[in-house]
Amino acid sequence: MATTAIWDVKDRLDRVINYAANPGKTENLDFSSQNLQDLQNVLEYAAREDKTEMQYYVTGINCDPSAAYKQMIQTKLQFQKKDGILAFHGYQSFAPGEATPETAHAIGVKLAQELWGGRFEVVVSTHLDKHHLHNHFVLNSVSFADGKRYYDNKATYAQLRQASDRLCREYSLSVIENQQEDRSEHYAEWKAGQEGKPTWRGLIREDVDKAISASMTFTQFIATLRKQGYEVKTGVKYIAVRPEGKDRFVRMKTLGDNYCEDAIKQRILQNRSPKRQEVIPEPKRRRIITGKSTNRKKTRKLKGLQSLYFHYLYKMGILPKHTAFRKRTHFLLREDIRHLGELTAQTKLLCKHRIENIEQLLSHQSMVEQEMAGLAADRKSLYHLLRRCYDSEQIAEYKQQIAAFSKKLSLLRKEVRLCTGILSRSEAMKEILSQIRIDEKEQRREEKEHEQRSRSGRSNGQYEP
Repeated sequence: MATTAIWDVKDRLDRVINYAANPGKTENLDFSSQNLQDLQNVLEYAAREDKTEMQYYVTGINCDPSAAYKQMIQTKLQFQKKDGILAFHGYQSFAPGEATPETAHAIGVKLAQELWGGRFEVVVSTHLDKHHLHNHFVLNSVSFADGKRYYDNKATYAQLRQASDRLCREYSLSVIENQQEDRSEHYAEWKAGQEGKPTWRGLIREDVDKAISASMTFTQFIATLRKQGYEVKTGVKYIAVRPEGKDRFVRMKTLGDNYCEDAIKQRILQNRSPKRQEVIPEPKRRRIITGKSTNRKKTRKLKGLQSLYFHYLYKMGILPKHTAFRKRTHFLLREDIRHLGELTAQTKLLCKHRIENIEQLLSHQSMVEQEMAGLAADRKSLYHLLRRCYDSEQIAEYKQQIAAFSKKLSLLRKEVRLCTGILSRSEAMKEILSQIRIDEKEQRREEKEHEQRSRSGRSNGQYEP
């Protein structure tokens, strides 16, 4: 069974080539070596006659993998097409334990040769670092033969999938039958899924599943979605939803086969009785007897950036840690859970150094950068001493000192990255919290109007005969 996907590359061509040909992912772990750190070393090492048992799975079609970046750029310069999409990144994944590295790579090379070998430069690499073997294809967006661009559309993707299935059958591998005809999954969503991080489409699926389980009719399902904060577009060919804070509608059918209108209706019919929404009990309040004790510590009030980060984590439902968060978390905050590790690290940095505003943050970052410059200078001097030293004991001591400097520099670099992240993230957090306040205010207004209408209806009903 092989799944396929392809997406465009618009930022840096060298980044995706280096990722695809990363020796840490393409080497056969049965013949590993710690001395190979880049693709050029890999190719030189593999070409040596006394090292032919070393197996790496990187192949260039119409290009040399070690010079693929330069050759692809040269093609673009030749036909004066440097702008737009730089390349296409394809993906072919096999079921765990179904294919050997040799078979997976052979299928990948044949696939690339058949689809693109006549007109484009392609780097094919087989990654062995996961339980499932998978091929990566880096395809130049401009043809070396005629200078025309490669166009990724439904037709070309269908050719990719069909060719992949046929080759899998030739090698006696399983094939997914009745695949969905929609476009392939976007790389950002696929990568987040591989890393176990939430995606906004995944969050929509979760909310739809909850709404289905709590409904007995399709009308009730639509009403439940709207109560969850979704804008639902009905009366159209394909039902679509728009979550809070998002600008675009999402067609339900694009979420998967189980989320088209007919499938949802079938799932609702299977409900024998609707499941009530889980009600989280309010935490028990503890009675605190206050007195005139002089030993009681005063809690320091959070201000500025510290207050912003703690409030943001509170609205996400992360704080307080041991108390159930009663309100439903806003969609934008649920989506930001993928950055929880970074948010936590930034919050710890602000609290550790008592940073409350941008000026203090910039001052702290400047101090860290100065410390880094001093450490880098000390390490550089050690490198000079190391090159001129011939005493083995002294060499070992120098290396140990250099390693210690490198470790400190690594920690300081992370701290600088956290400071930079706080600078860029804090404004976005303020905007999100402002939007949430507006949404909550609107929701309270609607609830108040609904309550007033309900009371008005009941009071009028008392005087009816």
